[in-house]
Amino acid sequence: MLSKKPFSFKMVDVQDIIEDKEIQSLENEFHWVLKSEVPQVLKSLETALSKCMSKFPMSMAHGSQERKGDHEKFVLNTPSTAPADQVKVVVTLSGDVISNADINLKLPRPAVGKDLYSNTSIREDAPWQLQQVQDSVNHLSDALALIRTSKSEYGSATELCNFLDRLMASLTRSRNSLVNPKKKTLDELRNSRQVKGLQPPIPNELVMSFYLSGWKLILAVYHIVVDPKTNVSKFNRYQAECVIPWANDVLLLLTVALQAAQQMKDKIKVFAQYPDFPPEA
Repeated sequence: MLSKKPFSFKMVDVQDIIEDKEIQSLENEFHWVLKSEVPQVLKSLETALSKCMSKFPMSMAHGSQERKGDHEKFVLNTPSTAPADQVKVVVTLSGDVISNADINLKLPRPAVGKDLYSNTSIREDAPWQLQQVQDSVNHLSDALALIRTSKSEYGSATELCNFLDRLMASLTRSRNSLVNPKKKTLDELRNSRQVKGLQPPIPNELVMSFYLSGWKLILAVYHIVVDPKTNVSKFNRYQAECVIPWANDVLLLLTVALQAAQQMKDKIKVFAQYPDFPPEA
């Protein structure tokens, strides 16, 4: 006679089953993003950065002196609040150098009782190089090289985020090169090769500097004056500026690329917010 054994029931936690399915769904989505979406985004970034590089009026090679396109002539204007004849400038921009410029100044000198007139020029045999442009090209070239040598697939969130951090760092440096010119003292400017190359030489009481600030080319003129009562030196600053169209295009494309890279990084980091989901696996 067979003995009857009681049935034993194992309670199944429905909540655990639901959580396991959610984690599996997250894992599937995560691996789809890595294998399908990331390559598409990187390809789009490479296209955008190649277009950005083509906007520069010079070769992409590090240290290259090759320039492309015609010389561009620009008239720099003074701010609307300043007299129009204080700083009058016409420049010819050839890639990353100002190959020619005519600079005419009429600056007030109340202590002396008469204005300061000064006319000088930049000549082709002593051009004024805008190092900011070459620096921006070099950093953009680094970003392109990162993308073109990147892996076709990434296996973890950490690996991909590290890559995106390096890419965005190069793009940020490229952008900052145009947006934030390096600061120099008046003595550094006065003794620079560019200022010493002006013909005829400018008076000792003047210092000049051409630089890019975003999409604008600016000539800043510093007029050093001495207070006759205190014998203390100070300076008055004047400037003229103009918009450089290709610089505006470059900054727009760099901003778009940075936003796309940041959006991809943010999307990957969303997966890491789930404590039971291991995106490193």
